[in-house]
Amino acid sequence: MTAANRPGGRPEGAAPSWKVALALVSLALSLLLWLNGLIDSLSRPSVGNDLNRRQLELAVLAEPQLGGSLRNLLAGGNPVETLRKALAEEINDAREAGQSPDPDLLLEQALLLRRQGQTQASDVLLAELGSGSSPQATLAQALLEPERKPESPANQTLPAKQALIDALPQGGVLQLWSCEALTPGADCGAAGASRRALLQLVSVSVLPVMLLLLGSAALLRELWLRWRGRAAEAPALQGPQLSGLDAVLLIAGGFVVIGELLTPLLVGPLLTGLLQQLAVTSPLREGISVVSLYLALMTGPLLILALMLRGKGAMAGLQFRWNPLATNLRQGLKGLLMVLPLVSLVGWLQGQLWGDPGGSNPLLELVLNSHNVPALACFGLTAVVLAPLFEETIFRGALLPVAARKLGAAGGILLSAAVFAVAHLSLGELLQLLVLGLGLGWVRWSSGRLGSCVLMHGLWNALTFANLVVLGW
Repeated sequence: MTAANRPGGRPEGAAPSWKVALALVSLALSLLLWLNGLIDSLSRPSVGNDLNRRQLELAVLAEPQLGGSLRNLLAGGNPVETLRKALAEEINDAREAGQSPDPDLLLEQALLLRRQGQTQASDVLLAELGSGSSPQATLAQALLEPERKPESPANQTLPAKQALIDALPQGGVLQLWSCEALTPGADCGAAGASRRALLQLVSVSVLPVMLLLLGSAALLRELWLRWRGRAAEAPALQGPQLSGLDAVLLIAGGFVVIGELLTPLLVGPLLTGLLQQLAVTSPLREGISVVSLYLALMTGPLLILALMLRGKGAMAGLQFRWNPLATNLRQGLKGLLMVLPLVSLVGWLQGQLWGDPGGSNPLLELVLNSHNVPALACFGLTAVVLAPLFEETIFRGALLPVAARKLGAAGGILLSAAVFAVAHLSLGELLQLLVLGLGLGWVRWSSGRLGSCVLMHGLWNALTFANLVVLGW
């Protein structure tokens, strides 16, 4: 049968017109949604300032446990003054933007100034907290007028004072310094807090440096082996029997339109109503919402992929190849170490050239500020297990090999990394995500195992997650 007498005159092997139209509409919607998402990400607060401040707080708390060169190495020359300047900068930035400074920042700066003997400057900040009923405002009133207000917590019993302190956010120095300000001479656990802060400080400063050194050595070794022609030959890149049109429908139609647009609109309100009926409170409510929405987001694209691969040997085409697990783990860890210095370098260069553009992933702030173990378990399950499995299946399992058949291995790796980076909708993290995507694509190409990519991605997210938990606890 020729194209002329075939129904509709469609050449043999050509895609149906409805499929092409659906792909074009999905692609147009995806580009619009991604562009708006990247621009909107700039209005989201950056977690960078919080991370820097938390590390400075740890340095201040750990300083009594440090001495000599170790003190300068881990805490700097004057961590208290460095923290004071960092707090002042954040407060001034908020005021210049026409916003009210965070009450926690105002209270922390006021308490720090009071510890330095700058009572007048401290009182100005305490007065700025206002006369509200928040824990920060109530504590500020107690510190400003302890004698003139008999009902002030400063003149109440120790349990009343402790209740006020416990109402403040956990982590950092707020509770410790508030205890010392409200109950002079009492044992507020400063020694224990200092020892704990030292362990946290070592975890978030020394261990990453060691990993960067190991990663740099692994990267240099790999480059040397490839330059000398002694690196192992990459296996043939295999992938599912999908067309470029299928890949567009999977990414644009499944991942973006169904996953990122329709799923939150349809599932979000139902989930919110259910959690309200069950009286689930924050932060567990956010934890359950995150893992539930991500599971719902995964469903549409994975179902589309399963239908596309029906009868085509799906698992063999995706090349998960979990056995032996030790091989996947070794390759994933190697890829993680090698990409660490590259992502760090790109992040440092971006900071030097453009500063912090903001737009961090909202999940980072949720993890940093949560002290609820069940909520953290939900965040960890999403970041360390679900996201690596889902994203690697879509980007390195399906997209990369399909693109590589048209563009070559390097082109497939680059395209999948670019789509992976843009799909996270964070302009401030775009370059780092691109480099991470290139590293994941290289592992997929060099190992011939999608399982190695999943483990590398999971290890990367686990490292980030653990760093946030240590800083915020």
